[in-house]
Amino acid sequence: MPEWEKRFRAPRVGLPEWAQDAPDRSLFVSNATGTFELYAWDRATGARRQVTDRPNGTTDGTLTPDGAWVWWFSDTDGDEFGVWMRQPFHGGEDVPAAPGVAAAYPAGIALGRDGLAVVGCSTDDEGTTVHVLRPGAEPVEIYRHEQSAGVGDLSEDGTLLVIEHTEHGDAMHSALRVVGLDGRTVAELDDTEGGTRELGLECLGFAPVAGDTRLLVGHQRRGRWEPALWDVASGGLTELAIDLPGDISADWYPDGSALLVEHTYRGRSELWRHELASGALTRIPTDPGTIGGATARPDGTVEFLWSSAALPPQVRSDRGDLVLEAPGFTAPASVPVEDVWVDGPGGPVHALVQRPEGEGPFPTVFDIHGGPAWHDSDAFAAAPAAWVDHGYAVVRVNYRGSTGYGREWTDALKIRVGLIELEDIAAVRAWAVDSGLADPSRLVLSGGSWGGYLTLLGLGTQPQSWSVGLAAVPVADYLASYEDEMEPLKALDRTMFGGSPQEVPERYTASSPITYVEAVRAPVFVSAGTNDPRCPIRQIDNYVGRLAELGKAHEVYRYDAGHGSLVVEERIKQLRLELAFAEKHLGGGPDSGERPPLSGVGSAPQS
Repeated sequence: MPEWEKRFRAPRVGLPEWAQDAPDRSLFVSNATGTFELYAWDRATGARRQVTDRPNGTTDGTLTPDGAWVWWFSDTDGDEFGVWMRQPFHGGEDVPAAPGVAAAYPAGIALGRDGLAVVGCSTDDEGTTVHVLRPGAEPVEIYRHEQSAGVGDLSEDGTLLVIEHTEHGDAMHSALRVVGLDGRTVAELDDTEGGTRELGLECLGFAPVAGDTRLLVGHQRRGRWEPALWDVASGGLTELAIDLPGDISADWYPDGSALLVEHTYRGRSELWRHELASGALTRIPTDPGTIGGATARPDGTVEFLWSSAALPPQVRSDRGDLVLEAPGFTAPASVPVEDVWVDGPGGPVHALVQRPEGEGPFPTVFDIHGGPAWHDSDAFAAAPAAWVDHGYAVVRVNYRGSTGYGREWTDALKIRVGLIELEDIAAVRAWAVDSGLADPSRLVLSGGSWGGYLTLLGLGTQPQSWSVGLAAVPVADYLASYEDEMEPLKALDRTMFGGSPQEVPERYTASSPITYVEAVRAPVFVSAGTNDPRCPIRQIDNYVGRLAELGKAHEVYRYDAGHGSLVVEERIKQLRLELAFAEKHLGGGPDSGERPPLSGVGSAPQS
């Protein structure tokens, strides 16, 4: 088995979630069977048990506070539309967890004690609804709005609920409303001032102490994400002075006396303990890399998921031990990333670079992240490592729209959607060629989701810049995508473009890849999930159809899943097809005789 395939197949485990009143009971995600599923772990006995077993995998789940039940979300073949189910922690029959609540897209969930549950739902016809469920009673709808919203958190005593909402119409910046379980408003916090300024809030959780009305929130008042304490009873908001650069998020220690701070800066993250009484800040030792989640347990131990571009993920504790290990072999290491800063039209652009062995210039893959409100970091990723194994340099660009570089950088993505990001990618491309890293005749533009969208848009608007395009689950025809996508994404599009396609059609047309399909020169490989609610299949078919009509070199691969796959072999198959497509159209590099084989890869099937 080639090293790159081992990185996909190596069993992995996620950060365990523990039940608040039964901390020995945990729930985690693993790909141990070849598909990502949910697993229960009894720490007292060491027993582990697979909870879900579905052809296309399961990752959305949580525990009741007493640890008696596992709730998990059941959709159909990755379409994200479904219902909540539950199963006893130690095994048993799956039963509907929210009877009487119709199938929908999930919009948050909060589980209380004694069977109390709050379930958020989103549908294209009804917008967002929130239902309160109690044992033996019919669900009670306490919230409904046409704009996107979601369930935040329940107070420790189960009497107060936070709803994150965008009723002001700005889907990129949420406001917070605290309600009783009858739906009546208790408190409001809205930094957007009714949508007149671009400041968002997020719910980070109620204090885990009975009778404590403090809510930990994230705010952007100083141009970045920072935590604050909002007393929903008095209305007072206390901004926390944590003197660290970059974005800061936080969670509670179980006794409510301190915060576990996650600090993200320039593509890396670290952990700190912040004492609320004194303001003291103490660093929790972690190696350079990325924290993929962290939690403080009742005894004060901090557990976290850590990785770097070179080293695979591990669930560690601040005591220095491994908390949870997956059975089987460990993924092979890869090469570390280098940080590059390039002057762009909107300011310095940060890129992460991995180099193969040998001397450049190399065939180079620009691996563009999705989101767009996300960022690439110094974290382990099997796909970029595979390209490096095959002699390619890999460049990942945190373009405008990416998180982690301040509010202005993230919020720059407006009106000229897609075109702004591509300006930053072009600046990094010029650096890669001028520096001798990249061979300008062998440049691959690649990405999934929003990265797939930018790939197709870049191939049409910068046709002379790219040799091959690889687009996974992309937006390809923006007007058709808007018509078919889930309602929360329509709201996000209206925010980014400043209106709907009916109101500002010229903006959608200017940002749509299909507008520029005639200019595409590079061969294009497109992969798409037939059940994808985010980048629906019809608009992809429209784009592929135009490629065919124009006689453009292309291949398309459709698979039975949604917005990506949770099946390991499917992920390997797709990367094999991409590697083969690039090899077919670029040919071997100067070190091609020493590169590992593609394991019997053939051309991608037409479908």
